[in-house]
Amino acid sequence: MKKRDTIIYRVVTVLFSLLMLMSAGMYFAQYEMVSKVFLDLGYPTHIIYPLAIAKLLGLVAIWTNKSRMLKEWAYAGFVFDLLLGVGAHLNISDGGHYPAMIGLFLVGVSYSYSRKLNSKSK
Repeated sequence: MKKRDTIIYRVVTVLFSLLMLMSAGMYFAQYEMVSKVFLDLGYPTHIIYPLAIAKLLGLVAIWTNKSRMLKEWAYAGFVFDLLLGVGAHLNISDGGHYPAMIGLFLVGVSYSYSRKLNSKSK
C-alpha cells in the first residue's frame, strides 16, 4: 500500500510541478503577454516576477522536504494562488480558469498523499 501511495504522490506532484514550472517560465519568457493578462484580471504587473520566484521556491520546499512547516506553507501558498486565479479568470469569463482548477486538484491530491506518507513514516 505504501508503494502505491508513493507512486501516486510522486506522479501527481511531478504533474503539479510541471504546471507550476510552465507558469513561472511563462512569467519570465513571455512577460509582455503575461502582463496584459494580469492587467485584464485586475492584478498589478509588478507582482509577476516575485510570484514566479515564489512558485519556484514553493516547489523547492515541497521537493526537498527539509521543513514540514515550510512545506505546509508552500502548499497553502499554491492553494491561495490557484484559488485567486480561478476567481479572477471566472470574473472575466476568459476560460483561463481550467488550468488553475487542474492545478487545485493536483495540489490537493499531492498534499493529501504527502500527509498520508508522512503519517505512515512515524
